[in-house]
Amino acid sequence: MRLWPFRRQVSAKSRSVALPPLAEAAPADMSRLLRIESDETKALDAARSRLRVMGMSLAVGFLLLAGRAVDIAVMGPANAAPVTRQAAHAETRGDLFDRTGQVLATTLQTHSLYADPSLVWDARETAEALATVLPDIDVDALTEDLGGRGRFVWVRRNLTPRQRQAVFSLGLPGLGFRMEPRRVYPRGRLASHIVGYTDRDMAGLAGAERAFDSALLSGDGRPVALSIDMSVQFHVDEVLRSTIADFEAEAAVGVVMNVGTGEILSMVSLPDFDPNRPTDADAGGRLNRAAQSVYEMGSTFKAFTVAMALENGTATLESGYDASNPLQIGGHTIHDYHAENRRLTLSEIFTHSSNIGSSLIALEAGADAQRGFLGDLRLLERAPIELAESADPLLPRQWGPTETATISYGHGLAVSPIATIAAFAAIANDGVYVPPTLLPVAADETIVGERVMSSEAARAVIDLMRENVTDGTGGYAEAIGYRVAGKTGTAEKPSRGGYDRNRLISSFSAVFPADDPQYAVLVLLDEPHGNESTYGYATGGWTAAPAIGDIVSRIAPILGVERAEADHGERAALIRAALMPEMIP
Repeated sequence: MRLWPFRRQVSAKSRSVALPPLAEAAPADMSRLLRIESDETKALDAARSRLRVMGMSLAVGFLLLAGRAVDIAVMGPANAAPVTRQAAHAETRGDLFDRTGQVLATTLQTHSLYADPSLVWDARETAEALATVLPDIDVDALTEDLGGRGRFVWVRRNLTPRQRQAVFSLGLPGLGFRMEPRRVYPRGRLASHIVGYTDRDMAGLAGAERAFDSALLSGDGRPVALSIDMSVQFHVDEVLRSTIADFEAEAAVGVVMNVGTGEILSMVSLPDFDPNRPTDADAGGRLNRAAQSVYEMGSTFKAFTVAMALENGTATLESGYDASNPLQIGGHTIHDYHAENRRLTLSEIFTHSSNIGSSLIALEAGADAQRGFLGDLRLLERAPIELAESADPLLPRQWGPTETATISYGHGLAVSPIATIAAFAAIANDGVYVPPTLLPVAADETIVGERVMSSEAARAVIDLMRENVTDGTGGYAEAIGYRVAGKTGTAEKPSRGGYDRNRLISSFSAVFPADDPQYAVLVLLDEPHGNESTYGYATGGWTAAPAIGDIVSRIAPILGVERAEADHGERAALIRAALMPEMIP
């Protein structure tokens, strides 16, 4: 092969540089030179291929790691997938409000602490270090968890910002945080039994949280408003706490209800609990005594007995019954607390709270009539309210003459306070029963109830309840300007072999204003004790009635009830209560 020489001119600073001529013939070792260049090229190409493969592998690896990171951030570690998936869904849980717009329950995002045991250097040291900033940690249990073979362990969920920072500052390997929703209750103990609480994964467990669980989780977290008025709730709660302290009672219940709509404006059960930390309370604190407990209500049932007789036509207000001697029935003897020892009219039986007279009224009407009337008032079934905690009543095994007599004055049949107040509300609502509800009713909404007695019978019972306050056993329930009508109740608690005279359930059921009833109020005290101011009495007229008067005086202005001028009956009630302590049974 011949290579032809040529010259190329290159400009450099306006001068041309002549290149040397090429050789006329290839060197003898050209083939070796070409082979070396070919081997180097192949090596470079192979290296480049390997680099491309490594790059693609690293890219795939990083993509997988990024995908896993996103999966953990969104769904959580595999070990915790069920929990975190539920929590992610629960982020849309709606808020709970009272009827005025106050927030009762809401959801906040908080940090939760977890550990990867495989990355923890020293399980015991880590647990002890965490205990310095989270004092209630069980060091032994956590040490065991951190020494396990798993890759995920919850250490503490829903930390406060301060707790998170304290843990972060420890700089311990193997620990991490993730965001989780937490249910928060701004009003704490106030209305705790109404609002209820959720579990860790924010499923409703009690109260409105459970009753309206589906609604709170629908859509994007639709808020739910309740019928409760927190201003009313505050005053009922405050009065009951003071009353418990005054009479050293075991527990107390207070309920306020709109008689026309069935709306529950207040429901207090003491002792209570903090829904932000429900597990800190014992079972007694979490028990909603207004709906979940049942009691023999005592003489408050005499209002139903009188209403039954008037409705069925077996008696009139002027009908007379011989209450001059104790009543013998079924091997039992029925006495009056303060016996009149004379013949009493139906009106007098009510105002003097005669057990003998009430028994005679019920026996005259018969067991079937009694059972039917109490059934119409929903007293033989769980109260028809949204709360899952609403309890079934305790009914007698048989309903003979003895049961008919004792039930007439509130013994032998145990019902919940919410069922009792709803029955009184039916009397106040012109004889129409409206189910109690925790949902607000719009001003233009039509409420369809069920008539359970005539207007005439209902009005007659309200008048007797008013007379009971002005001239009977309920004088301390009076609230000047608001004309309270009501009935005392004192029942001995059942015990082995009978009833314990020293353990009482004292209550008062009321409506106001008596001339145009709008609201029903019930106060119940579990085992109150008399004191010097009550001359040692612990009965309903001495303990529960004054609480009613205080509550009505406080909440009536909030509810827009106009105050009227005090009449003769109101003044007489207060004077009589002050001067005649022995009249309170």
